[in-house]
Amino acid sequence: MNKDNFNSVRDAFDFTLCPILAAYVGQSLSKEFKNHWWQEGVIDVLYDYQKIDLPLSGTYEELIDKLDIKLCLLLMDIHWKDIFIEKLPKSYYNWIKEMTVVRNQCSHNEVDKFDDFYTARAFDTMSRLCEPFDEETSMQLRDMWREKLYGTVKGSTNVEEKSPPPQSDSATMPSGGFKSWREVMRPHPDVSEGRYKQAEFAADLAQVARGEGAVEYVDPVEFFSRTYLTDGLKNLLVQALKRLSSGDGDPVIQLKTSFGGGKTHSMLALYHLFRGMIRPAQSQAVVDILSTAQVAELPKVRVVVLVGTWLSTVQLKNQPTLTKATLWGEIASQLTKPTDEKNFYDYIREADEQGVSPGVEALKNLFDSAGTCLILIDELVAYGRKLRKEKGHSAGTFDNLMVFLQELTEAARASKNSMVVATLPESKAEVGDELGAMVLKQVEKTFGRMESVWKPVTADESFEIVRRRLFLPRCDESERDKICTAFSNMYSNNASDFPYESRQIDYKNKMVACYPIHPEYFSYLYDKWSTIEGFQKTRGVLRLMATVIHHLWINGDNSPIIMPGNTPLNIPQVQEELIKLLKGNWNAIVDSEIDGKNSIPLKLDKESVYFGKLSAARRVARTIFMGSAPNAGAQTIKGLEENHIRLGVILPHERDSIAVFNDAISKLKSNLYYLYSSDTRLWFDTSPTLRKYVEDKEDQISKDEVEMEIEARLKRWWTRSNFASIQICPESSSDIPDDQVVRLVILPTNCVHERSNAKSSALKTAEDILN
Repeated sequence: MNKDNFNSVRDAFDFTLCPILAAYVGQSLSKEFKNHWWQEGVIDVLYDYQKIDLPLSGTYEELIDKLDIKLCLLLMDIHWKDIFIEKLPKSYYNWIKEMTVVRNQCSHNEVDKFDDFYTARAFDTMSRLCEPFDEETSMQLRDMWREKLYGTVKGSTNVEEKSPPPQSDSATMPSGGFKSWREVMRPHPDVSEGRYKQAEFAADLAQVARGEGAVEYVDPVEFFSRTYLTDGLKNLLVQALKRLSSGDGDPVIQLKTSFGGGKTHSMLALYHLFRGMIRPAQSQAVVDILSTAQVAELPKVRVVVLVGTWLSTVQLKNQPTLTKATLWGEIASQLTKPTDEKNFYDYIREADEQGVSPGVEALKNLFDSAGTCLILIDELVAYGRKLRKEKGHSAGTFDNLMVFLQELTEAARASKNSMVVATLPESKAEVGDELGAMVLKQVEKTFGRMESVWKPVTADESFEIVRRRLFLPRCDESERDKICTAFSNMYSNNASDFPYESRQIDYKNKMVACYPIHPEYFSYLYDKWSTIEGFQKTRGVLRLMATVIHHLWINGDNSPIIMPGNTPLNIPQVQEELIKLLKGNWNAIVDSEIDGKNSIPLKLDKESVYFGKLSAARRVARTIFMGSAPNAGAQTIKGLEENHIRLGVILPHERDSIAVFNDAISKLKSNLYYLYSSDTRLWFDTSPTLRKYVEDKEDQISKDEVEMEIEARLKRWWTRSNFASIQICPESSSDIPDDQVVRLVILPTNCVHERSNAKSSALKTAEDILN
């Protein structure tokens, strides 16, 4: 297999990548050195051993034929600082170095290096090298990468299904006649095989524009195959397609949602749709967008990406001519492609050098000359904050920025079919300090006339977004419906044990929409955990569920649906993903009272054959934690109702064991130190319960010390009651009527059974103290 991979990479170098790079290198050198390009640009810069087989002269075509892949990469490296750095992204140089290493490995026949992953990486980098000059060839190489990585050019969601791993000893429970969720709907390979990274769920537009980041964000086919088109996102893409293809629609659009609300993902969708690196036939989503917009094909668009957090407001030394500090200079430099004869930067060169906004007419002419332009602006407030705070920068003043933004929107409106899309934050977390709030207010005034086509993601769309990202699209629908029907029947047939809403037909439909994740799980994550600062809604759900699903998969979980009670809180990665958001010593509580190897619930399960068969105590404890920990310190109504606890743990084939789970709830109430209850609600908190406090005090004080303290207090009381002294007598004293017997009996010194009101009062006082 490695031999086949080796030959494929070698052929791609010689017959696919080399012709593209040779044409570009020859063009660039001849433009720089004119008729002496071969002598001055090639011969004069090489060492003797590097040019031993090269001719000293020849026709242009003959000399271009001598540029093999080794020489192309070498010349781009040598001339990077004086020629290519001005035309190509900075990351391109890293790709040149990487391909030089791979090419040398091919030259030295290092066949063993070329496993599937390494080969896929080589095709991916070749694709990036071709992209600035030949998009079609770049897409062909990307197809080769996708096929090597996933086995099909259509991407990971069309990968051939693999059999589930063997059932392990840690399989949680029998399926009760149902197929496990693993057999009904398989996780995406990146999830089941643990190839994902938590950072991959954090989309970054600037990274993607540089060709960096996770596969699902960088590759357009992968991106659209894993992206669910919500109504808001589809409407945005349709509006943009109309504007950029025919000039219809709004030329300026503002996206404004709360933290984690999907702004960056929407910008990525625009970037990939119009960047020219995807064919409609490769994505059903793209076909649907074209159909809805009633547009025959994707237009040729120049896409500009401005991300405020990645842009400097200070002029850097030795910075290339086409990369200036102002936003308008950056726009013009990005519009100029490496193969363009015309330098669009010239339209605003003077304004950029002086740090003054170029004006509406110059910007309009720039857009119309470049053709169809899409300007994507993200993190604008962050950029504005830097301008307000810093002094002595060359990006112009903050006031100049505000003038430029107004001119930019007017230029987009006046242009033939160009478009500006900008994101603005809505949450305090993104705005930052008072300076950020002030910047946002001024930016909003500038963009006040913008029309926003954004619609918030609905609950049902959230379910589908998560499912599309984490699972393959194929599903055994008949088995899924069988499982959901069984759940619905269980809820209806045991009405007093489950919440009212679970017995409604809408809830059954929700189960189908959420499968293979139970709706109660989503309820906890979206309604409770998302209220915690730092939990980024859909992104936070994806991060957690990817970890949970991976560990359930590899450990052979056999349940028909993924429920809160399945959450493997004993896995460090899962525990950390949740606890890092909470305040207090939750690690110790989870380890001792919920899901540790020496936890109380695990001990209860081992002690009871009924509990152990179902892992009842542990599943209940997990569910209470998932549903109560987020608002443990809040002043709102705390905890979970017992009927919701049952909703989070009981499976259809366990409906006869409802009593067992009820007993598990009772056992946890009486055995856990950090589990609180009020009426039928239960919750975990980091403050110990009163019982825990009393037991801790008992451990600190001996029994003799307790009796001595009680005797001393009673003696003091007896003295105040005009009795000389008291003594402790056994409870079995037969001289005292039964209705007056307490644990300690108080008698005068002469042991005469005085039945005065004072003595009766003393008895009552002693009982109160002891209780």
